[in-house]
Amino acid sequence: MQKLSYGTKAVVAAICCACSLGMHAQIDYPHLKLTTEGITAPDCNDVGKLLIGGTQTCSPQGYQTWLSEMRGWRTNRHIRMGYSGDMYDLPALKWTQSSFIQPQMMMEDRYFYDVAAGKYTVNRYLDDTEKRYGGIDAVLIWHTYTNIGIDDRNQYDLIRDMPGGIPAVKQMVADFHRRGVKVFFPVMVWDQGTRDEGKPNWIATAEMMKEIDADGVNGDTMDGLPKAFNDAAIKIGHPLALEPEAFPGHDEMLAWNTMSWGYWLYPYAPDVSRSKWLEPRSMVNVSARWSHNKTDYLQAAFFNGVGFESWENVWGIWNGITPHDGEAIRRMATMERGLAPFLVSEDWQPYYATESRGLFASYWPLKTSAAWTLVNRSDYAMQGELLRVKDAPSGAKFYDVYHGVELRPRMEGKDAVLSFDVGPHGFGAVLQIDGSLSASEQSLLSKMKEMTQKPLESYSAEWNFLPQTLVEIAATKPAPDAPAGMTKIPAAAYRFRVNGIEIEGRDDVGVDFQYPWEPSPRRYHDHVMNVKSFWMDTNLVTNAQFKKFMDATHYKPADAKNFLRDWEKGTYPKDWVDKPVTWVGLEDARAYATWAGKRLPHEWEWQYAAQGTDDRKYPWGNSWNAETVPTPDTGRALTSPDAVGAHPHGASPFGIQDMVGNVWQWTDEYQDDHTRAAVLRGGSYYQPGGSIWYFPQAYKNDSHGKFLLMAPSEDRSGTVGFRCVMDAQ
Repeated sequence: MQKLSYGTKAVVAAICCACSLGMHAQIDYPHLKLTTEGITAPDCNDVGKLLIGGTQTCSPQGYQTWLSEMRGWRTNRHIRMGYSGDMYDLPALKWTQSSFIQPQMMMEDRYFYDVAAGKYTVNRYLDDTEKRYGGIDAVLIWHTYTNIGIDDRNQYDLIRDMPGGIPAVKQMVADFHRRGVKVFFPVMVWDQGTRDEGKPNWIATAEMMKEIDADGVNGDTMDGLPKAFNDAAIKIGHPLALEPEAFPGHDEMLAWNTMSWGYWLYPYAPDVSRSKWLEPRSMVNVSARWSHNKTDYLQAAFFNGVGFESWENVWGIWNGITPHDGEAIRRMATMERGLAPFLVSEDWQPYYATESRGLFASYWPLKTSAAWTLVNRSDYAMQGELLRVKDAPSGAKFYDVYHGVELRPRMEGKDAVLSFDVGPHGFGAVLQIDGSLSASEQSLLSKMKEMTQKPLESYSAEWNFLPQTLVEIAATKPAPDAPAGMTKIPAAAYRFRVNGIEIEGRDDVGVDFQYPWEPSPRRYHDHVMNVKSFWMDTNLVTNAQFKKFMDATHYKPADAKNFLRDWEKGTYPKDWVDKPVTWVGLEDARAYATWAGKRLPHEWEWQYAAQGTDDRKYPWGNSWNAETVPTPDTGRALTSPDAVGAHPHGASPFGIQDMVGNVWQWTDEYQDDHTRAAVLRGGSYYQPGGSIWYFPQAYKNDSHGKFLLMAPSEDRSGTVGFRCVMDAQ
């Protein structure tokens, strides 16, 4: 018989009675209001109803009715689910129950990998998180979107192509483990348009995670990872923490999805997490990736005894945590880690009564001890008698965990009335013990006492973007005469209008690029400029031309993985002499340009050469013409680009060929403290199907792609080539 974890005999009896009578009864919970991922507070905590209907007090009887219905609903759901919490008892996954802080970290983050040194810098990355917000418990290493789909490499190929390949990735994971941090990678079930891995996602994912010794999987866009992912991991002896992007689509999925992200509502009175209420050992990481102020999200997490997704590098867009929020995360996480055994209590009581409206508490009893987590949702500080412990055990001791001091209760009969302070929009915690403090409890109080000497509200809450800089492109020796294979682009006053095609980010500050004349990064750009005359390659650099460079210089990149990947024995395939060279990174293209006495074009030079001064949409005019570009390749295996000049009717006003639709073309690079990205122009012939999340095309003259840069092995692509320019006298 399935053992019931929660509930009352009366509720079970009522259900059984209804069944025995042949009734299709639906138990009613009139005081409960459920949202998709939460359960709303008792009505008496609704500040809106307080203002409209006058004073409304949360009576003990009303609260007990609400709590009884909460427990009854949970028991009912467990029966209907046939719920088993066996996965939460698995020793290999116990760590999930105290994994409170987890960033999603783009693999391109400059704190994570040093391209100049050619090595992972895990310690630098972790030291930065510890300095700014107290460190992390797990990390989600994002290696796919936004770049996936630029060629046919699938999500598993992109792990294999990380610097150093699988051996280095496994060592990098071990470096995180050495610092006590668990490692997640995402799985993209929508990635069905790139190379076929030849096996189901769940098997491929389980095998890859075992190979690199990762600890968990995040299900991108998923409201629950199917049981097949759990079964595949268990079968090969490598259990994984499964973490869907949102609350499991069906409550039953809680049985094997031991973690999740929280995209909740954030009212004045915090909602109760549905998954946490159904399974107190379930860990939710509340996500607030675009918000500049994290207070609502952090307070909702602390009230529910769950964690926070400290996500800052959002698809290569830096949304940094403010000093105020960083300190709030540090304090919240320190308390949660210290109180972790309490925060999985089966007898959790949200909305334990406090003595002050706007102060919300959760009660976490554990044997003869207990803890309370409290959040002040008001703009002002609260002091004095804030918590009444009903029928306090004789001899119990109480501690203000947040300030790290013992409390002296005022006894009112059997009740212990506790006085302490909670700052505006602040956090509080109370610990009740029977006997002496343990060593870990003493350590927690000492840490918190030192940490809270400075008021939380004194830390700056001002948010600032990270400024970007353009990587300099050195001028060439001016060419007095026409260089072979180049066309002269005349000087002009040019209105440079372009926008980024990023799928996410809207028009938030920080999205896309910051040109040298702009005060901040943004998606839409409009600038009138004087473009000096220059020479541009009429055609893209071909395999034959790159072979001359290789023969003359014997160029060998330090990171050679994927370099000229489609060549064999030092040369290109037969009949590819006039095809544009691909599988060359930005560094490789720059090396060729230097050897040729040329340089890569600035983006505005590239666009002017493609567009002229009449603001045309495409190089050939204002209407799309499929006959002027290669036929799109929508298959799962990459073919090859067309030969240069094969589509002469697609030429620009100046006669420049293949500006659009054959291969992407390297231009400028921008970077800030955490991110690097290249401006790619022209789009390519490859269009993997099946998902809107693949790297989008930029065929119009006024659009560009933002390609995140990590290391040459990852950056090189079968659809990216280049052309050069030379300065004119």
